[in-house]
Amino acid sequence: MTRPTILTVDDDPLVSAAISRDLRSRYGSEYRIVRATSGAEALSVLAELALRDQPVALIAADQRMPQMTGTEMLERARTHAPGAKLLLLTAYADTDVAITAINDIGLDYYLLKPWDPPEERLYPVVDDLLGDWVQENPDHTADVRVVGHRWSERSYELKTFLARNHVPYRWYDIERDIEAQRLAGLAQASADDLPLVLVPDGDTLRAPSTLQVAGALGLRTSAQQPLYDVCIVGGGPAGLAAAVYAASEGLSTVVVEREAPGGQAGQSAAIENYLGFPKGLTGSDLTQRALAQVFRFGAEVVLARDVVGFETRGPVRAVLLEGGGAIEARAVVVATGVSYRRLEADGLAELTGRGVYYGASAGEAAQCQGDDVYVVGAANSAGQAALNLARYAKRVVLVVRGPALELTMSRYLIERITAATNIEVRHRCEVAAARGEGHLESLVLVDRDSGATEEVPTSWLFVFIGASPRTEWLGPDIVRDDKGFVVTGPDLLGAAHPARWPLSRAPFVLETSVPGVFAAGDVRLDSMKRVASAVGEGAMAVYLVHRYLATI
Repeated sequence: MTRPTILTVDDDPLVSAAISRDLRSRYGSEYRIVRATSGAEALSVLAELALRDQPVALIAADQRMPQMTGTEMLERARTHAPGAKLLLLTAYADTDVAITAINDIGLDYYLLKPWDPPEERLYPVVDDLLGDWVQENPDHTADVRVVGHRWSERSYELKTFLARNHVPYRWYDIERDIEAQRLAGLAQASADDLPLVLVPDGDTLRAPSTLQVAGALGLRTSAQQPLYDVCIVGGGPAGLAAAVYAASEGLSTVVVEREAPGGQAGQSAAIENYLGFPKGLTGSDLTQRALAQVFRFGAEVVLARDVVGFETRGPVRAVLLEGGGAIEARAVVVATGVSYRRLEADGLAELTGRGVYYGASAGEAAQCQGDDVYVVGAANSAGQAALNLARYAKRVVLVVRGPALELTMSRYLIERITAATNIEVRHRCEVAAARGEGHLESLVLVDRDSGATEEVPTSWLFVFIGASPRTEWLGPDIVRDDKGFVVTGPDLLGAAHPARWPLSRAPFVLETSVPGVFAAGDVRLDSMKRVASAVGEGAMAVYLVHRYLATI
């Protein structure tokens, strides 16, 4: 296989030799290191590589070049190497130019010269950029193959499960792809067997559950220890942060996640206001980084297992799993987050998973190529989804119940939506009905002021409304409000919840009505509903777990 290319661009022969030498010493065994001494030469090299269909992983360019600046060259390089990571080498005086380039040309990182010692200043940056490039450009020779119907709810669930767990797969539509029909014939598959999941060096799975797929892929689906210090239910930002802090501080830790790590944030196409990432990052990227930390510190992650109950067993807290079995721990952190609320309109329930979807991962946008897409919602998640879908869709219509986005959405997203030529915002509008035979074919929209209705053709509706916590499994002992959000800390001592706290000491800030059970993130009543605050609460929960364990 052809090695990917790292291209360095600098008109100073000494700097060019130095950066190429340092990159070659660390990455030369896996990447071709190619030097160019001007922007024009670099673009010529990239054009030749594109003609040969040879991948370019990284372009590192000096900003101060006489005929063509580094940012100008990198912007033009996108034509020949759209997937390459872009690194700008710059002096301190040019940092304003570099920061502007993050927004204007999608610069991935800027590095101040000199970069000595490279082990501290160069290699960590390049390691990160190349790691991201590898994740975005996987080797497809060992992919899982999925054969099914495009508008099958079960096929959609399996594809989502694989994508959110970062398992590369190839999709074959049984109605469109000759290869899909060939594979189904080889497997002697009936209609009831679809979707098929073909695992390299494994058995053919016929209409499998996500638990069966996880097991076939070698993902962990059961806990390894009889008792843990802390069990964390939910693998979103709050749960993963709690796992990192708990495991790093010596607590035996297990995370139980029914779908895939990352939660709602993990599906985001862009998180741009998270501290420390000036270019922003995808929810998938944030999740992968967090998981790497979780595993590094030795926490277990149990996937594809739904939690259906909770019991207090003396000093032990037990989390009950669907299909039988339980995980016991001395403390529990509830970090199950929230789900998007179901939209109430005629026909939507029957078409869910067949053109009507709640939430959307960044990778799902490509399947909407050239189509009209409708998005319901007015918060940041809806805005991010609309912008991501607009990269592929012919037109994106954002359906908003209220009079203005400014009431619910961050300003930077509103500015981008306004600037996008293929995004239309319909205020004071809502979906009244969905229609279609076997899959979504049209929507009925209603104007909330005039009552006028309009039927519009579309095969895609993505819903991002409300917040519905899934906390019924907690049972009657853990106090929740009328919407299901978990009540914690001082709120348990108010008049609304008399005599629900059983101990003489006051509950810790994130502690629920059952001592030793804590809630963190969006599932908690009056939480902030932001990624950064969820991470903070996850970390705080572990501090409180330590305090609780010291009392028993």
